[in-house]
Amino acid sequence: MNWESIYRRKVTDPDTALACVKSGDRVYIGGGAGVPRVLVAGLIRRATETTGRPPLRDVEIVHLLTFADAPYVDPQYEGIFRHNALFIGPNVRRAVHEGRADFTPIFLSEIPRLFRDGTLPIDAALISVSPPDEHGFCSFGVEVGTTKPAAESARCIVAEVNRQMPRTLGDSFIHVSRLHHIVEVDNPLPEAPQGGSSELHMKIGQHIAEMIPDGATLQMGVGSIPDAVLRNLGNHKDLGVHTELFSDGVIDMVEAGVITCARKTFHPGKIIAGFLFGSKRLYRFVHNNPIIELHPTDYVNDPFNIAQNEKMVAINSALQVDLTGQVCADSIGPRFYSGVGGQVDFIRGAARSTGGLPIIAFLSTARNDTISRIVPMLDEGAGVVTTRNDVHYVVTEYGVASLHGKTVRQRARELIRIAHPKFRDELTHAAHKLGYL
Repeated sequence: MNWESIYRRKVTDPDTALACVKSGDRVYIGGGAGVPRVLVAGLIRRATETTGRPPLRDVEIVHLLTFADAPYVDPQYEGIFRHNALFIGPNVRRAVHEGRADFTPIFLSEIPRLFRDGTLPIDAALISVSPPDEHGFCSFGVEVGTTKPAAESARCIVAEVNRQMPRTLGDSFIHVSRLHHIVEVDNPLPEAPQGGSSELHMKIGQHIAEMIPDGATLQMGVGSIPDAVLRNLGNHKDLGVHTELFSDGVIDMVEAGVITCARKTFHPGKIIAGFLFGSKRLYRFVHNNPIIELHPTDYVNDPFNIAQNEKMVAINSALQVDLTGQVCADSIGPRFYSGVGGQVDFIRGAARSTGGLPIIAFLSTARNDTISRIVPMLDEGAGVVTTRNDVHYVVTEYGVASLHGKTVRQRARELIRIAHPKFRDELTHAAHKLGYL
């Protein structure tokens, strides 16, 4: 039987396809801009249907950040659905805070193994893919990182085949014969808001750009600081990209000839990522683009693979950094805010790269300059994402602090120097009281 016949035999409507979800199942939902919104809506209908089938109970919903509504965390579905966040997004944060949803702290590089070794077995994977090519292979498009491993490990794969999903290259394909049910859609992908860079963000971007040599390979996410860094790299040459995700800011640098990947020592000539989100312009840019390769995150975020890029520059952010260099990036005090993500994977990979630069960058204050993000001690209950032993460089709008190989006394002085001026005396006093100075 040819693949076209297999494909047509599996096409159905969402309600029929989702009959494979049973009470007590664990359901993975594709993340980022690859969220299968029609299937999510169908899953909610499954919870409230009156067709005579047994009602759903105790279904665990697993995913990372999604750019769509998350109706399954609404209190009315308590006892039917319970979300397990591997990274907390705004659409589920309140449910986690109120104890109606769970959070699993995990390095992004280790998530695929949870699915593959049975630590977190997946009963049904709801995914969004591109239409099949002439050989019957669908691309996972904008979200390969954890979705491909989840789908490959699932008992049942329900796929939205979306005519508007770009066909990305790399280790990013699944054959139609592997799909159990297919629902055809023609929907625009969610677009993620782009971070605007203020004057202070641009100062941080300038400090970091001055550290980056020609021929370096960059890891950066999305937001104001990554965008500011990119906007300061116009005079650099032959930069590369190896990152868990990227957004629109990379396009201008590719088109300007700044990002060529020509001097990369791991996958030369290729931008390597796990997933991406941004605007329609980005989705058009990556479609069938041979410079772009997407791979699962156990490959992209493996510190050993990251370290094979010489001059690897990892740029990550923080909510707080204490005077010894401990980094909190996933919580505000005891309240979980986001997740571990790939920060530690890339900080450690860059540290082991020849000529690598592991960088933590953030604005020095929050809440209109009323709170310093450089603090004597992390807030009570705050989690350490990146240990003081892993931190090399910390950057704010006031400069660069070099911590690697430094004593606690030297670290405190370096960090106080790049803190907001209004907090430096207070931090110095605290450092003396703690015995750091």
